[in-house]
Amino acid sequence: MKKLILVTVLLFSLGLLAGHGISFAEDTIKVGIVLPLTGDQAKFGEIEKLSFDMALEEINGKGGIKGKKIELVIEDDTGRPEVGRSVVEKLITKDKVVMIGGGYSSSVTYAVAGVCQQNQMPFLINTGAADKITEQKWDYIFRLNPPASKYSASVEELLAEVIKPKTVTILHENSLFGTSSAKSFEKSCEKAGYKVLLKQGYEAGGIDFKPVLTQVKQLNPDVVYMVSYVMDAALIMKQSKELKINPKMFIGGAAGFTLPEFQQNAGAASEKIISATLWHQVLPFPGAMDYYNKFKAKFNKETEYHGAEAYAAAYVIADVLNRTKSLKNEDIKKALSETDMMTAFGPVKFTAWDKMTNQNKASSYVVQWIDGKLEMVWPKNLAAKPFVFPVNWLKVWGY
Repeated sequence: MKKLILVTVLLFSLGLLAGHGISFAEDTIKVGIVLPLTGDQAKFGEIEKLSFDMALEEINGKGGIKGKKIELVIEDDTGRPEVGRSVVEKLITKDKVVMIGGGYSSSVTYAVAGVCQQNQMPFLINTGAADKITEQKWDYIFRLNPPASKYSASVEELLAEVIKPKTVTILHENSLFGTSSAKSFEKSCEKAGYKVLLKQGYEAGGIDFKPVLTQVKQLNPDVVYMVSYVMDAALIMKQSKELKINPKMFIGGAAGFTLPEFQQNAGAASEKIISATLWHQVLPFPGAMDYYNKFKAKFNKETEYHGAEAYAAAYVIADVLNRTKSLKNEDIKKALSETDMMTAFGPVKFTAWDKMTNQNKASSYVVQWIDGKLEMVWPKNLAAKPFVFPVNWLKVWGY
């Protein structure tokens, strides 16, 4: 009898560790969300948290999941991988969440994904973009947004069809996202026959980019391509304006160049800059404009692709929890793998392609800051405003 009791306790404990001890009988269904809410990346975390919260309010307001409300347990990763690992371990072992969502910076997301895979915890990534995250054959890791190597696809079309540069310089933050994005864009440039005159990394949070920007000015490239988070993006453009750098085009590789704070911080130096993006409210996805309008009305500020990713991820999580046979880890993983739905961000279906597994295929687009507003300009058939080109930067900047 003692042996039977011991075996029963052991099996029950193992069940809890594997997620078997959580059922629909609980008052709420806990889902962990990992985002940077403090530190240099806090603006990204803020827009995503607000979007998660707004979606949660809508989902629970419509009855939740099988009569139970979703409870988001949101943890601050501070933009640091070691903190990300720590908080996700807490979410799994202490909070007993049934799955994990979020994931902003690639460095943190990669660290969190490793912990989730080790614990067989389903993880739906909505922003962390480094290709390697979904190239590890991790079967519990799913990604809604495209990998970093696909971010510049629409920019590359615009370069080939309209801008037609001969020379390029690339500036990038020395993060996992920055380095992987810059490397991918460099390969694309070489394939297209554009000469890369300089590819220069830098540490985040710098205050003086003039030494490298002076070098860029001396090289006089046709295109200056930048992969930066929001504060660095604004400073790079303000200092480019001060140095009167005058290429054919300044191009942002998404990230910091699409946030409203970029325009607020860069001021006149943001005007006519183009950037890759993964979403815009004018896209013909059901609920895209509705999400944008609701966010603006509720929080009195605009949103962009980071927020749309989080908002869509919340609805994917709800869909998965509605379809799963149980709240066991393996059943949630199975429901994630069978996802095939339309969201405000676009279609979501996780498949294996190139070297990636459980990777959604999503498109990229080009936006331009025109008269202080972020406008969709490419591809042409989806554009809300015509692409402004050529640009006399010195005239735009008032010289």
